[in-house]
Amino acid sequence: MGKNIQIAIDGPAGAGKSTIAKIVAEQLGFTYIDTGAMYRAVTYKALKENIQLNDEKKLEEMLLKTKIDLKPSPNGQLVFLDGEDVTKKIRSNEVTANVPQVASLAKVREILVAKQKQLAKDGAVVMDGRDIGTHVLKEAELKIFMSASVEERAKRRLLDNKKRGIPSDYEQLKEEIALRDQQDMERKISPLVQAEDAIYLDTTHLSIEEVAEKILHLAKEKME
Repeated sequence: MGKNIQIAIDGPAGAGKSTIAKIVAEQLGFTYIDTGAMYRAVTYKALKENIQLNDEKKLEEMLLKTKIDLKPSPNGQLVFLDGEDVTKKIRSNEVTANVPQVASLAKVREILVAKQKQLAKDGAVVMDGRDIGTHVLKEAELKIFMSASVEERAKRRLLDNKKRGIPSDYEQLKEEIALRDQQDMERKISPLVQAEDAIYLDTTHLSIEEVAEKILHLAKEKME
């Protein structure tokens, strides 16, 4: 079906990037790389080892001795941290609340971005995150910037958490998502911005299938 390409999907928290990226990767037979899960795994390990989340030196030392693997499975991507399956553990409210702090550290990003670039070097990948099109995969053939209203994203997160058995409150989720947007956009290292050559997709009133269909159509055009 034509050439292998890199697809970068960026956007704020709760925009549905991971869900869409998984579907697109599956349909195209590409590898899906969830960069957010990598930052979550680092945060989870730091919390477990009682490392201060603003101690960049300690986090760097920890990260250099850490192995993060992303493995596909029939039930979606699994995240392994030093050989342990932490797919569910990294989605806890505690990790979610602390991941922006860890993700804002230059050294942490440097190490993980190098790993992400390595994973994507041969193309045929769909990667989602906050700085993929602007920083990690600057040469990606297709860049998408996905967003939706804060209310819609809070609704989606509420449903998602319900499925995972994580208790949550809609109003609180709205506040957390708005705060996360602010943290992501204002951070000094690789802030959340739309790449100049990215296609903007507002998914507020679109179903998962409709968004995936749009991206697949764009991808197939690039692959011809």
